[in-house]
Amino acid sequence: MDTAPDYLERPGRPRLAYRHVAGTGPTIVFLPGYMSDMAGGKATALFDWAAAEGRACLLLDYAGCGLSDGLFAEQNLLDWRGDVLDLIDARAAGPVIIVGSSMGGWLMLLTALALVQRDGPGRVAGLVGIAAAPDFTDWGFSDAEKAIILAEGELREETSYSDQPYVTTRGFFQSGEANRLLTSEIPLSCPVRLLHGQEDGDVPPEISLRLSAALASEDVQVALVKGGDHRLSRETDIALLIDTVARIATH
Repeated sequence: MDTAPDYLERPGRPRLAYRHVAGTGPTIVFLPGYMSDMAGGKATALFDWAAAEGRACLLLDYAGCGLSDGLFAEQNLLDWRGDVLDLIDARAAGPVIIVGSSMGGWLMLLTALALVQRDGPGRVAGLVGIAAAPDFTDWGFSDAEKAIILAEGELREETSYSDQPYVTTRGFFQSGEANRLLTSEIPLSCPVRLLHGQEDGDVPPEISLRLSAALASEDVQVALVKGGDHRLSRETDIALLIDTVARIATH
């Protein structure tokens, strides 16, 4: 993968770093998780596979993340949804397959809903969630942690994934709570595949089962991966991801 990203300039909003390869079929759009970026192993592997197969693929860094401009603490869930929509509008003219990892799985759903409402159901050819984490502002924090976020404006947590603490701001938390999806039917009819490690210590596999039940689509499959952790980044996990995306792309 070329080391130099492209940038999308936006009046009044942070400049976004992205990588795009043109090709056939629906454009595969990868959405990373919270405090993650397009340099991760799953994103890179998917992009390299798409390029080798002549398939269109789009990676991006949300504002305040990775190589994009902006301050992380100033962004919220809908800001990041706006980032994704701006880049899809700029670089993906036809149908898209959205692949979302962890929080990216929540953004995958919010983005798909916005695209379908605006452009019709044909705009979204399929969704692939990897430990998708919709509504994690609800189930991912204790009552005490929620109280800290609301009272102090942010919560800082140590994480094994980074030498920097996870920071959850009041603005992000409130935008998450205002955009929860699992409490009612999610009006998406496209094929959906949900991959989830059975040893995921961050997002309970039950969340993918709840999401499957909430989706209106009748073409939803949940794959629980024995021994898989939250990241699902082992060679076998990456192979499963690529195979899953390939099958949706030729659906």
